[in-house]
Amino acid sequence: MDAFRGFTIAAMLLVNNPGDWDHLYSQLAHAKWNGWTFTDWIFPFFLFIGGISMAFSLGRQADAGADKGALLHKLFKRAALIFLIGLLLNLFPQFDLSTVRIPGVLQRIALCTALAAPLVVYFTWRQLIAWIVGLLAFYSAAMLLVPVPDAHGVVGAGVLEPGRDFGSWLDRQFLGGHMWAAARTWDPEGLFTTIPALCSQLIGVLTGRWLLAPRNKAGQTVWMQLAGLAFLLAGAMLDVVLMPINKCLWSVSYCLLMSGWALLMFSVFYWLLDANPSRWLRARAQSAMLFFTIYGMNALFLFALSGLVAKTLMFTQVAGTGDAPRSLGAVLYAPLEALPLQPEAASLLHALLFNAAMFAIAWFMWRRRWFVKV
Repeated sequence: MDAFRGFTIAAMLLVNNPGDWDHLYSQLAHAKWNGWTFTDWIFPFFLFIGGISMAFSLGRQADAGADKGALLHKLFKRAALIFLIGLLLNLFPQFDLSTVRIPGVLQRIALCTALAAPLVVYFTWRQLIAWIVGLLAFYSAAMLLVPVPDAHGVVGAGVLEPGRDFGSWLDRQFLGGHMWAAARTWDPEGLFTTIPALCSQLIGVLTGRWLLAPRNKAGQTVWMQLAGLAFLLAGAMLDVVLMPINKCLWSVSYCLLMSGWALLMFSVFYWLLDANPSRWLRARAQSAMLFFTIYGMNALFLFALSGLVAKTLMFTQVAGTGDAPRSLGAVLYAPLEALPLQPEAASLLHALLFNAAMFAIAWFMWRRRWFVKV
């Protein structure tokens, strides 16, 4: 699980830190609206991993006789702290409460953790499946059937276009002036679309409970792969008959498709590092994936640190040629931009070097046995 988490954080650092946002390889950018790319894997993978971790942690504590109320208090406290970290990252460096974006990646992770907590603590796996089905049905009904006005007052039901869907309308009611600056009228981490994102985490919880049961590990791998394929098929079908695959809306088809990919990818890591009957091959795989494991041991810290560094590079102004100041990030990127490379390749090289710098920090912390837990 640490290796898969590390793979996800490494991928996140890669796609979040190009040298030039105007020059990206298509798979290293989110789909503009409908559809999906490699980049659209990353956030659902984080939630899926969070669900597995929640199942493992609660399973161990429940076995130790922990009180359910105490478990809930601990999870709510963790969610509040993650939300606060995300909000502080959005506040930096202006710290302007009047315009700060309230939603964000860490904020959504926090909300999913808080909403999942009572479900995981009090309900069986069968009941969790019922919750997932019910939540996705409720989300679909609201998105497709409830008429709402868009930002210009035009009313429509089931209009799944930027700023015109039910979730965007709800965000404008509660988060007006505190949404994604690039859109203003909608937010990709808005309130209502957190519902299907919660289902992504709950699918991770079910996976974790499956892994905790005393079963043959090789058999568990096969069943995870079969479940992953089933989710891929369901997502592809719902893309046609219900609503399109869309990360910004976290549509039902997107939720199921990405859960399928998460199951398939995680099953590969699980078989190579845990379930493989060959001790020699497991040892080789552990050595080969040590890079990811090191990343995964401090994933949240590296996520926050990378965001802080990226914002510092963007907002720090230094003297440029003439009277025009340039951002520190632009100054550091200039030598790469001058290389005889395609613009997309130079932009990718910057992301790889940023990743290498973050890994150096992760490696140092790993060597020192410094693990930041929330």
